Amino acid sequence: MSIATTTHLNFRGTARQALEFYGAVFGGEVTLATYGDFGMPAGVPGADEIVFGQVENADGFRLMAYDIPGADDSDATAGTTSRENGMTITDRSFFQSLRADSLDELTGYWDALADGASIVEPLAASAWSPGFGMLTDRFGVTWVLDVRAAYAG
Repeated sequence: MSIATTTHLNFRGTARQALEFYGAVFGGEVTLATYGDFGMPAGVPGADEIVFGQVENADGFRLMAYDIPGADDSDATAGTTSRENGMTITDRSFFQSLRADSLDELTGYWDALADGASIVEPLAASAWSPGFGMLTDRFGVTWVLDVRAAYAG
């Protein structure tokens, strides 16, 4: 069993530039996947924005990031984290990401963190992971939990 926690930064259309910058600063591999890569039709606004991005180097540095769906630098949403039209919308600048090797392992952490939490996205299979969920715990920390997938290394 192995888990890892990672800061997950949330951008409004600049995740690609930020991850490429951090990759240049810290070295390592930059992984980028767009909303279009996961089925959003080409030509739809935001299809070329980042739904999953990561910088990871051999020394253990890892940072994740994505572009908030439907948001750009000019947006200023009033809410904290919500689901609208099947997309997670947030004004928080980061999430704490927890990644496990198996769904069974992840479910144990999910169940514990969910006690007194507000569920943003229930733990379920997704296009990118056998298990993905998001919650805001009783202390106001938003957690993104997922099972390690092939692209995540």
